Amino acid sequence: MSAKVPVGISNRHVHLSKKDLELLFGNGHQLTMKKDLSQPGQFAAVETVTLIGPKGSIPRVRILGPTRSQTQVEVTLSDCYLLGVKAPVRDSGDLAGTPGITIQGPAGKIDLAQGLIVAQRHLHLQPAEAEKLGLKDKEYIKIKTGGERPLIFEQVLVRVRSDFIMDLHLDTDEANAAGLKNGDLVTIIN
Repeated sequence: MSAKVPVGISNRHVHLSKKDLELLFGNGHQLTMKKDLSQPGQFAAVETVTLIGPKGSIPRVRILGPTRSQTQVEVTLSDCYLLGVKAPVRDSGDLAGTPGITIQGPAGKIDLAQGLIVAQRHLHLQPAEAEKLGLKDKEYIKIKTGGERPLIFEQVLVRVRSDFIMDLHLDTDEANAAGLKNGDLVTIIN
């Protein structure tokens, strides 16, 4: 099989629960949309926070909306070195046994007990697209990039849901290593 899919690059970001949003920004605070993201209903908020680790901090980390049932912080491996933390590579929402981090907002701070991950690279597909490509939810595939710094990404998780838009999500470390930018096309090579 050989099919082209577009790339969506994800920088470090935070998904907040409603409770944590209010602790960081004040009672009743609602996220303000800055721009829509590639997946329907998801958006980058105007609001940012500071991540504080044992070795360093990262200011102006974007919050993504809408709020979720559980707070989750997604960083890159490079960020882990800067913060002095060791975050596991995980699928979004798989937070059991992950380390925590301190999050500082304008109205307060929280010491998150768990929820810090490096996001598993993954491909979003709708069911019809997955069927056409012969792929199933939760399986792993390989993706080949082109250009001046071609790479093969292994262990790309397939995520299938009716409200997804086809998009390969890589973090900034991965995209920079391959010289990719948003919208570039890469090839499934399973």
